[in-house]
Amino acid sequence: MSDIVKILPVEVSNKIAAGEVVQRPSSVLKELLENSIDANSSKIKIIIKNAGKNLIQVIDDGDGMSINDMHLSFTKHATSKINKIEDVFSISSMGFRGEALAAISSVSMIEMTSNKELDNDGYFIEINGGKIINEKESNVEKGTSIKVKNIFFNVPARRNFLKSDFVELRHIMNVFHNVAISHNEIEFSFINNDEEIYYLKTESLKKRIISIFGEKIREHLIPINENTQIANLNGFILKPEYAKKSRSNQFIFVNNRSIKSQFINHSISSSFDGLLRDGYYPGYFLFINMDPLKIDVNVHPNKTEIKFDDDQSLYSIINSSVKHCLGMYQISPVLDFDKDPSMDISYTQINTDPKTPSIEVDSEFNPFKIFNDENFVKKNSDISSSINQSNIFEENDISSKIFQIFNKYIVSTSTSSLIIINQNLAHQRILYEDFLKSIFEGSSESQKLVFPIEISLTNAQLVLFNKIETEFDSLGFVYELSNSLLIITSVPVQLENNSIEEIIDDILDDEDIFDKSKNLSYSDFFAKKLSKSSSIKTGKNLNSDEQEFLVNQLFSCKEPNLSPDNKQIFITLNKNDIENRF
Repeated sequence: MSDIVKILPVEVSNKIAAGEVVQRPSSVLKELLENSIDANSSKIKIIIKNAGKNLIQVIDDGDGMSINDMHLSFTKHATSKINKIEDVFSISSMGFRGEALAAISSVSMIEMTSNKELDNDGYFIEINGGKIINEKESNVEKGTSIKVKNIFFNVPARRNFLKSDFVELRHIMNVFHNVAISHNEIEFSFINNDEEIYYLKTESLKKRIISIFGEKIREHLIPINENTQIANLNGFILKPEYAKKSRSNQFIFVNNRSIKSQFINHSISSSFDGLLRDGYYPGYFLFINMDPLKIDVNVHPNKTEIKFDDDQSLYSIINSSVKHCLGMYQISPVLDFDKDPSMDISYTQINTDPKTPSIEVDSEFNPFKIFNDENFVKKNSDISSSINQSNIFEENDISSKIFQIFNKYIVSTSTSSLIIINQNLAHQRILYEDFLKSIFEGSSESQKLVFPIEISLTNAQLVLFNKIETEFDSLGFVYELSNSLLIITSVPVQLENNSIEEIIDDILDDEDIFDKSKNLSYSDFFAKKLSKSSSIKTGKNLNSDEQEFLVNQLFSCKEPNLSPDNKQIFITLNKNDIENRF
């Protein structure tokens, strides 16, 4: 009987392994940037075309490589970062596994030039699908340039799983943000489809954050600086009022390596208890520096997950440090919403002795006299009589059929059942259909603003906004765009009482906007986001007219049963359902 266990061909095993390292174009960029950083580069240039599907190029002025180094760099498990197994537990470089370039070259076309010495010519090497097809000397400057073209050209099934260009571009920009923030000592330029999106010169951490996220973030940055025996913390926490509905402003770095950590996120978030609105996430740029021996980076090939030697102590340190940081800058909940100004002490009264308050007593006051008052008895008997004769509970009075409970649900009745309606989801459905009608029929109504709203868009937001202007116009927004400043003069009537800046930030920070795999048109996406943002929220008390209007509008919709996100809007209890409860 023949053997059935076989060793896979190298090209097959490399393509399988590439799936762990190269998940999408942004994974390629991350690995290339980490190599440039480890090569002691002071300037790095990034060129992207078609969201990295056609080209990802990284040019640096680092140490460069010899022709032998270039050959070996595309061999699996070849690395200059470690020499023995003990080195894995004291990693100081960004890369160390020796897998990235081998994995990338197996699923793409690569052109690399590099020069190690200033006085000598460099070398050029070309690889297709993991095989060298061309190499020669090349007159290039010191450093390395690597082009990764046509990613997954030989694995079409993987290429089909890539998202739309804008989703992939967002992932690429997220990788760039992580690297640029954590290495502010390096000069970066980022070019997308022949347009320079970023030019970041060497600058302080605070200026680097402002350069990426715009001037509006400056006043919300709170510095954090805490040194302990376990770890040193530094960076910035964002004020609670700058919190967003997405986690787009959350950055964690351990020894300058961007990581993802649920327990660190939870530690920071719990420090903001009582300071954030429901559904909002705090923002932070937190750098954790600690002994490499106390962490394990070798958890996953993407190197974004880390195990800590003492995670409970680290949790407590981060939690208390963030609380201390917020306390130092007097970030705390406001409790005296209706404070009496008369309770404030003026500066002129600080050094004076308080006066003893006088007491006045009405010796003629009789607390039982009111009940013997003939007018009081007559008045209350009239009220009782009018209540008994009232028709508010009669079958034909609408106010007896609709009422609100828990400031969340509207209860209505039909001839044979009780209907319980979620007011937030109901209003979402009403607004959603209204927005769609405005977009497709061109019937949008605008409300001119007394004071125009100025919104400073980040470079990333500006790239995305330029692709959705048509839908933005059709909704009823009237605006001017000057460089990165969006000046809005009119808004759709449904949004006139809402935070326009917050709504636009929420839309441009949402990755689903360009994810065609979810079968969302831009119009549908806008209608859903705007209906959510401007709908009646849970906890809002509605008067009887508002309740009646909401119910009537809901059952005038084309699809009153489901919200825009396909959640059930109301439930119906018939007589049998109620009787079965007893």
